[in-house]
Amino acid sequence: MRVGLLFGSFNPIHIGHLILANYMAANTTLDTVWLVVSPQNPFKPSSSLLHEFDRLHMVRLAIADNPDLGVTDIEFRMPKPSYTIDTLTYLKERYPTYQFVLIMGEDNLATLHKWKNYEQILDLYEVLVYPRPGSAKAPEPIRSNPKIKLVPAPLLDISATFIRSCLKEGKSTRYLLAEPVEEYIKAKRLYQ
Repeated sequence: MRVGLLFGSFNPIHIGHLILANYMAANTTLDTVWLVVSPQNPFKPSSSLLHEFDRLHMVRLAIADNPDLGVTDIEFRMPKPSYTIDTLTYLKERYPTYQFVLIMGEDNLATLHKWKNYEQILDLYEVLVYPRPGSAKAPEPIRSNPKIKLVPAPLLDISATFIRSCLKEGKSTRYLLAEPVEEYIKAKRLYQ
């Protein structure tokens, strides 16, 4: 089974994430896409992060009706901050018959050379890259690596930061969030 891995804080998960994950599952050679909820990104401060179990629950709510998508909390049991190569290694040990494929935006590809053991990632894993207009180009030889595949996935210019700001200011997030996620946020008064 070919499993695409879309890593993220999902703070909160929004329709941009869902459209991207669904597109990758439906329009590439992947059998499924797992959303990997990251407790802490090594490149971002954790101060604005909602508790990891709330973020995990919101992802579950958002994808509940889509059999092509899954979610994993594998990084919750790993040292923090979590590094992609360690997660990939752990997943490969746990699911030896699965072929894991990394999904990332062009902005992350441009900084891949700063990631822990990035050469090993490129040696062992295919990487599907979706467009991020305005992002810097990845340096050579990363950009021309045969494991890198550009996928013309649709992209909405929506950020979790913008959504958190709307929630804090009491503005509508209708159509930005899956309905069950929006209801959960309102019920628990999150991001206020």
